[in-house]
Amino acid sequence: MDLFSVLSFIGGLALFLYGMNVMGDGLEKTSDGRLEKTLEKMSNTTIKGLLLGAGVTAVIQSSSATTVMVVGFVNSGIMKLYQAIGIIMGANIGTTITGWILSLTGVEGDSLVMQLVQPKNFSPIVAIIGIFLIMFCKDGKKKNIGSIMVGFAVLMFGMTTMSSAMTPLADNPDFANFLIIFQNPIFGILAGALLTAVIQSSSASVGILQALSSTGIISISTAIPIVMGQNIGTCVTALLSCIGAKKNAKRAAFVHLYFNIIGTIIVGTAFYTLNAFLNFSFVNEVATPASIAVIHTCFNVIVTVILFPFSKLLEKLACLTIKDKVEDEDAPFLDQRFLNTPGLATEQCHKMAVKMATLSKKTILDALLLIENGYDEKLAQNIIEREDAIDNYEDVLGSYLVKLSSKTLSVSDSKEVSKLLHCIGDFERIGDHALNIHDVSKEMQQKKISFSPQAMEEIKVMTNALREILDIAIEAFNNNDYSLADKVEPLEQVIDNLRDKLKKRHIARLREGGCTIELGFIFSDLLTNYERVSDHCSNIAVCMIQVNKESFETHEYLHEIRGYEFGQYKTEYESFKKKYALPENTSPKTAEPVLTHS
Repeated sequence: MDLFSVLSFIGGLALFLYGMNVMGDGLEKTSDGRLEKTLEKMSNTTIKGLLLGAGVTAVIQSSSATTVMVVGFVNSGIMKLYQAIGIIMGANIGTTITGWILSLTGVEGDSLVMQLVQPKNFSPIVAIIGIFLIMFCKDGKKKNIGSIMVGFAVLMFGMTTMSSAMTPLADNPDFANFLIIFQNPIFGILAGALLTAVIQSSSASVGILQALSSTGIISISTAIPIVMGQNIGTCVTALLSCIGAKKNAKRAAFVHLYFNIIGTIIVGTAFYTLNAFLNFSFVNEVATPASIAVIHTCFNVIVTVILFPFSKLLEKLACLTIKDKVEDEDAPFLDQRFLNTPGLATEQCHKMAVKMATLSKKTILDALLLIENGYDEKLAQNIIEREDAIDNYEDVLGSYLVKLSSKTLSVSDSKEVSKLLHCIGDFERIGDHALNIHDVSKEMQQKKISFSPQAMEEIKVMTNALREILDIAIEAFNNNDYSLADKVEPLEQVIDNLRDKLKKRHIARLREGGCTIELGFIFSDLLTNYERVSDHCSNIAVCMIQVNKESFETHEYLHEIRGYEFGQYKTEYESFKKKYALPENTSPKTAEPVLTHS
């Protein structure tokens, strides 16, 4: 095997890995995150997890990707450790489908059917169709299907190139003698584990072994321990991904490791013990791509059958390895692993944004209670702590969304990311205004001043309107309810009008001497914060509507809907205007805020 054969092998391996990556990405985009969401929602029992893990891995063609995804689920608290164990077991079975696909390279025969089944004959056709879909179709799903087809063709071409590069080794006695070393179970397992750990893909290492088997100098006795070792080597990816993760995520990675090590020990010991007494004749036969696929499948299925009843013991073993420690489970956290599956990452961002929105709403509602019921130290402390938490949410979400936006996203995910990037700033500002309202209440308490009963009645009208616009906007955002979002703008206009009317009454009071300048400033500051909160609710609703319409001309949109003399907007506006009508304006000296000493 000369230098050019080595370069040809390396080039074939590069194409093989690239094709596998392109095909896997295409499959993930085609599923639009549905596979990952199914894993998250339907793995409540170990047997369900096993079946789902096998199915998802068979589709995305990577047990490492599935396991890393599961580690991310556990790390984010989406999935419990016991749920992850079934999926990890299933992933080991699902990954065997790749070996069967690659075994097509070993198909031989002169008939038309056998000729068509050979990858070197049908791969070019698959590639042509795939390129056509990518270049000439505008539909995103068809382009993804094209990527799958091109990835498959490149993968098969890389496999064929590797096989061709290894052909000279068939006549090399030194290489044949070297391979005898790996018939020793320990050396074979170590070689398989090391190869897989380096390229971080058991499917790829199985493919390399199948390509090598095409030379006709690999025996089944050599292939068996290497395949066993490959299952151990694939654990490296999950172990690396859990660095810096929470304790349960680390435990999930160790479950994967222990599952494969214990399985290899049990099956390997049983096989070589029986072989010592029975002398299996098939171990000396020449390995083929198909026989390697059989070995890979049988090993993983047998290990899963043996260890499945002991899943709880695997969980205990992982817990003994990674001890309990105190962790801040409530801190906002988005796992970087999910960036490789944008559909899932987008969903997790939406869930965190929902938490942020709910927290913002609760914070502003508590601030309103300070105005209605008077300053309360405990409630005030809660508002301050929550406002800090909201700021933290914005930092975590904003940074993550920027990274996510650089990924290749589906149309729906792109809209969601754009919406979230626009809205999290409004949630943060709502928290800021809650703190401002808290400051107003604290200032009134410190200066021992309060509003008159009539003024409080008027403020209560605006407060109730503010509560409703918060309810509508946050619910619309949380549930992606665009029809509900349409109700926000009419109510925001009513709140604007309320602010203007209350300010006019306040100015009239000042002229009549019914209110002090100091308390008037406090009153005006309070109204401004109320109105700004409603503005941010409007921003959230309008952003939802505009992103859904793929239009960002917000001012043009607002001008358009406010100009309607008839229609839904006008109907909603009149309804809210009637609902939040101010009480009759009485004597200026009693209607507006007045200085009251306690």
